[in-house]
Amino acid sequence: MTSIRQRTLGLALCVFSASILVIGLASYRYAAHEIEALYDASLAQNARLLEGVLQAPLPEADRKVLLDSLESTLQRARQSDQRFADHQYESKLAFQLWEDDRLLLRSASSPDTSLAQQPVGYSTFTLGEQEWRVYVLNIPNSSNRVVVSEREDVRGELIRAVALRTLIPDLIGLPLLAFLLWWSIGWGLAPLSRMAEQIRNRDPQNLLPLTLTPLPRELGTIAGALNRLLERIRLMRVREKRFIADAAHELRTPLAVLDLHAQNALTADHLEDRQEALNHLRGGVARATRLVTQLLTLARLEPEAASQPEYRPTNLLSEVREMLAKLSPLAAEREQPLQLNADEQANWLILEEPGAIETLVQNLVGNAIQHSPIQGEISITLTATDRGFHLIVDDQGPGIPPNERKKVVERFQRSGPSAGSGLGLSIVERLVARHSGTLELEASPSGGLRVRIGLPRSNEQTPQRDDV
Repeated sequence: MTSIRQRTLGLALCVFSASILVIGLASYRYAAHEIEALYDASLAQNARLLEGVLQAPLPEADRKVLLDSLESTLQRARQSDQRFADHQYESKLAFQLWEDDRLLLRSASSPDTSLAQQPVGYSTFTLGEQEWRVYVLNIPNSSNRVVVSEREDVRGELIRAVALRTLIPDLIGLPLLAFLLWWSIGWGLAPLSRMAEQIRNRDPQNLLPLTLTPLPRELGTIAGALNRLLERIRLMRVREKRFIADAAHELRTPLAVLDLHAQNALTADHLEDRQEALNHLRGGVARATRLVTQLLTLARLEPEAASQPEYRPTNLLSEVREMLAKLSPLAAEREQPLQLNADEQANWLILEEPGAIETLVQNLVGNAIQHSPIQGEISITLTATDRGFHLIVDDQGPGIPPNERKKVVERFQRSGPSAGSGLGLSIVERLVARHSGTLELEASPSGGLRVRIGLPRSNEQTPQRDDV
């Protein structure tokens, strides 16, 4: 792709050249009209001068001497045009003086044919291959007639010469203008070049804002957008580094425990001891798998991780009931009943990101199963209103102190002796935010923790992705 300078210069030169062409054509037509009028006026003026000669109050003898002198001068001019013609166009101007049908006097360049038959005033007369512009003037109170003429090709030549001389400065100035435009555009784009050079020479690890001052208004907008992008990349890298560090820290202990169980299984002398070590190993693998799954889920829900997902309509009650059926074996192992309270006749249509409701229920009910005691009851309540839905999960665990409820939604934050990976509520918080919902942690009437989630109804608000 061509540079901005070349594109701007090319466009400017095209516009300027087109303007010069239009102005030149208009100037040519205007000059032609004005020169025609000027030379028509010159013909009339020459005719008036000759009229003044003929009308001079001189004796007839003196008038004859004057006409003979003019005749002699014109004869010499006819014999040696180069000697007496001071201008290249002089020989192409002609006049005739007539008295009735008698030719009194004519110029050396005048045609032999009589022009006195032309009508009074201006007219055009073709003689041979030449076209003449003729002005005829009748002298009052006499039979004399003055005829002044000029060749049309002379006028055309003059018009072309004048128009060409008018356009020559523009033609000569066009290369100079192109150079000045090239220089001025380069000067105007210098801040952009400096910005590009600074970006080109920048260390890839340097995500600090660009510092270029002063900047034109347009480049200020671009620099602001770049600085905002750099800040988002910097924050993303900070989150990424923190996530990797936290994940490595969280995985180090489970892997060490797995290694310990594997060594115990290898060194066990009795079958019972080996079987117990293998069972511990299998449980550790399950916990590590759950941790990795939650880490991947949380990474997927990061604001910069993916583009805006597609939302689909689904039945909230059906999604919750289906997920509870999958979790019921885990609850049965701990003899914990799962109680679902919902109005079957309500409208449960909601717009959700695929898999979001399943992940919400899995994490909330999974946490409730983990934190509730053996035979503790877990209650799931769904309510539908005109504005949206509420999902409430109550357990009979130890609960979370009020001063710690804001912290537990942050990843890897735990509370209580039976705390897990510290990712479940973080995942829930991200999913709720992506659906423009609300998350509240309260004390449950049964003595444990109550998690209340509010989700907008699908026909009132389209969920938006949280890019904070």
